[in-house]
Amino acid sequence: MNRRINRETIRNISSTTVLIALPVILFFGSFMIGRYPVSPLDVILAIVSVFVPMETNLDPTIYTVVWDIRLPRIIAAMIVGAALSISGASFQGTFQNPLVSPDILGVSSGAGFGAAIAILFSFSMVMIQTTAFLFGLLAVFLTYFLSKRFKGNTVLMMVLGGIAIAALFSALISCIKYLADPDSKLPEIVYWLMGSLSAVESSSILMIAGPVLVGFTALLLIGWRINVLSMSDDEARSLGINTEKMRLLIIFCCTLLTAAAVSISGIIGWVGLVIPHAARMIVGPDHRKLLPASISLGAAFLLLVDDVCRTATSIEIPLGILTAIIGAPFFVYLLQKGYEGWS
Repeated sequence: MNRRINRETIRNISSTTVLIALPVILFFGSFMIGRYPVSPLDVILAIVSVFVPMETNLDPTIYTVVWDIRLPRIIAAMIVGAALSISGASFQGTFQNPLVSPDILGVSSGAGFGAAIAILFSFSMVMIQTTAFLFGLLAVFLTYFLSKRFKGNTVLMMVLGGIAIAALFSALISCIKYLADPDSKLPEIVYWLMGSLSAVESSSILMIAGPVLVGFTALLLIGWRINVLSMSDDEARSLGINTEKMRLLIIFCCTLLTAAAVSISGIIGWVGLVIPHAARMIVGPDHRKLLPASISLGAAFLLLVDDVCRTATSIEIPLGILTAIIGAPFFVYLLQKGYEGWS
């Protein structure tokens, strides 16, 4: 018995250490790589000297690269990865389905349509991100409104409504592509839809800070309730949970996070579907542990992918391409293994 407890304790300590250390190591390592390489010592001096008065004799270019170019992008990659991952884990528990991803209710398609319209009319980058965020929220509102118009299983109606709304906005995106100038606007729209963090600035981070903070905090606080919702509705009600209100709160928080993420990064698939499964393999299905683990793994994964995208070739690779190349085989591996750790 004591051996069993010791093994479990060692496993918990090891997994916690990995989940904390991995994003931290990648965070600092990401400053060093790129077309303008920066040594570890220069990165440390450039960061510390801003807060502690000291003589460094560093090239001003290093400060520009570290603070103005790489820091916003690194933070954005970690936020987007964490937001998509925790949203996917929350939705999979709430809808009792391991195949659910953050865009199941149409938020990504809605945000894509908003961004496509903004690009078509030559809006500024801030306006593109704002329009994408608002249309992402609109898409989920339409999904919820549509699901309430029909009788039947609430969860099923919402999923089916999300599929319908996503298809509608995808068709509208195609219309925008058809109308766009093929020499200028069309390539810009297509590139945005494939996902990238190349246009992220400090203002982008500040714009999504509020929704992201609200979404993360609320989901982490109600993790145990998601455990209850992952059972049947009757069992949840017997434990005093108002399933409809709780499900609506989770959807609202996940929508805020996903819309905020998509608004600055474009549409990035597979992260919210695959990373929660990877987190379950490490910490198990308890959402009190699963949600923080999904945040850590999601942030580390997308940061690593972004580092590869911006350094592997002379032309930056869109994020959505690489996440699909990595995510699809891993998901097939889970299916082949018969993995059922989500339940």
